[in-house]
Amino acid sequence: MQTEETALKGVEILRPKRINDIRGYFQESWSAARLEEAGIKLNFVQENQSFMRSPGTVRGLHVQAPPKAQTRLVRVLTGEVLDVAVDVRRGSPTFGGWVGVTLSAMNGRQLLVPKGFLHGFVTRHPNTTVLVKVTTAFDGKLTQQVDFADSDLGIDWGIAPHRLMASPTDTGMPAFRDWVSPFTYAEAAA
Repeated sequence: MQTEETALKGVEILRPKRINDIRGYFQESWSAARLEEAGIKLNFVQENQSFMRSPGTVRGLHVQAPPKAQTRLVRVLTGEVLDVAVDVRRGSPTFGGWVGVTLSAMNGRQLLVPKGFLHGFVTRHPNTTVLVKVTTAFDGKLTQQVDFADSDLGIDWGIAPHRLMASPTDTGMPAFRDWVSPFTYAEAAA
């Protein structure tokens, strides 16, 4: 398992080893032992799968607040997404900063999004399936969202804004400047 740091401390790209041959490839997608060897010790308790028919489908920006904050490990089974993490740890030197990583079935990359980061993605191909492992179970009462098209965040989703599609649950969310993050840099680092 190779790991690669991003511009946001704690958000990492994971690259499982792939064994390719004439039939295709084999990879160990997730292994607690391999992650621990890479310095990442997590206990995943739930796995969620999303399927999107059309390119330009946006899910996010979401976060689950303490005391049930989640670290997420995101990978794509079919298709391709731009996966985005936004630092929302108050007091962080990169607060409000974002990073976008292309994840696809072909490249096999995974994105580790720790507690204290908003998360979202946009599909770039039709019939895209995304798998997300989380460290705490979903709790709708603790789920918070921010407008994925917020101009202060300035996320470049790589698709013209008028072509982005979102569900009613992902639209009409608060602007970043009007939302109070439940995370602090000191607590997230502990």
